[in-house]
Order: sequence, then C-alpha cells, then structure tokens
Amino acid sequence: MPGVLGVLFLVLPMVALLLRVPWPDLGRRLLEPEVLDALRLSLVTSVAAVAVVTAVGIPLSWLLARVDFPGRTALRALVIVPLVLPPVVGGVALLSAFGRRGLVGGPLYDTFGVSLPFTTLAVVIAHAYVSLPFFVLSVEGAMRATSTELDAVAATLGASRWTTFLRVTLPLAGPGVLAGLVLSWARALGEFGATITFAGNYPGTTRTMPNAIYVALQADQDAAVVLSVILMAVSVAALALMREHWFDQAIRGGAPR
Repeated sequence: MPGVLGVLFLVLPMVALLLRVPWPDLGRRLLEPEVLDALRLSLVTSVAAVAVVTAVGIPLSWLLARVDFPGRTALRALVIVPLVLPPVVGGVALLSAFGRRGLVGGPLYDTFGVSLPFTTLAVVIAHAYVSLPFFVLSVEGAMRATSTELDAVAATLGASRWTTFLRVTLPLAGPGVLAGLVLSWARALGEFGATITFAGNYPGTTRTMPNAIYVALQADQDAAVVLSVILMAVSVAALALMREHWFDQAIRGGAPR
C-alpha cells in the first residue's frame, strides 16, 4: 500500500496537468508568438549550453577519471556542488562572478564594455553552469569503468595520448557521453532559478520556456499548462532516450546490452 501511495504521489500531478490541457485550443496556443519565441530561445540556448558543457566536460571528466593528483577528491566535490546548490543561489553566484561588478565581469566591463548579465549569452552560461555536473558524472563514471590496460596497449603500439583518447577511451565511454548529453540538455531546457536571477526575463532575449510558464501563471493559466506539457513531453522523450542499458552504462560502466 505505501508503494502504491508513492506511485500515486508522483503520477497524480502529471495526470492532473494533462487533464487541464485545453486540447481543442492546443494547436492555436502552440503557434502564439510568445510561445514560439520562448520555445526557440530555449532550444537555441540549451543546445549552445550542451556544446559548452561537452567542450569543457569531456577533458574534465578524463582528468577526474584517469589522472591521479592531489586534491582530485576536492575537485570532484566542487564539480558536483552546482548539482545540489539551490538554483537561485547559483544565479547569485554567477552574478557575483560575471556581473558588472563581479570578479570576472567587472574587469571585463571596465576594459571592453562587455556586460554579460541579462543577455542571451547569460542564459547559455546559466544553463551550462547547472547542467555541467550531470555531464561530468556520467562521462567520468563511464571512463573510470573502461580498462586502462587498453590505453597501455595503444601506447605500446605507438599511439600518442591524444590518439589513444580519441580512438580508444572516448569510444568506449560513448554510452556515458550520450547519457551525459541527454541529461545535461534536459536539465538546461528546464532551468529556471539561475536563469531568471542571472539573465532576467526579457521576451525574445532571455525568456525561456520555464520563465514563460512563470509569467503565464500570473495571467493565463491555460497558456502555462500548455507550456508545462511541452516541457513534460520533452522530459519523457529524454527518458526514452536514456534507456535502461545506457543508464546502467553511465552509472556502473557496464557494457551496453
């Protein structure tokens, strides 16, 4: 019985959301300019964030998985912090670092006149900040599970470290990379707290789907329901891509079945 209650607790809100959808007007509402702008911006910024996460996350994952150095445990803990940090706190931290008077943003603004907060680029930065831990955890787990003996064999055959990484390590960690891409993209697409704190909520510039839902709740709840269903559908699609054997590979490093 407690198990059934647990399932109901998780499923009931989603069922209630689906029952609230104005299905006859769904097509018209999906084509409203505000919805299309928010959807376009969310897709563009989330994909851009995943590109950033991939570029910095793969080397970082390799460093944590394959290089033994003092402070590796502390570095791994720092990488995971955004995963458990309240999103709004992450937004304040980003402002402290990249705002006009921030640690990096201050010199950047004073020297080049570049202001990062409340721009589309700020949305990408916020998305990348909150989604990077998901990617690193998946890829690091996959890389740690692959045998280092294969790297040694490649080295004895004359392969450089870079060639070994590209031809041996990365392909073997492919399922973990895929899992990390899906997880980080889904996380970026649904990000709200850090985005609205660091990037604001300007239509066409920083108003992503979660921000649009927040605005719609104040005036048009049907629009908020439609936007919520879109994001829920994306989440379900992400889970479909994260099939069990891919997920197992990312967490345990076992070979995909």
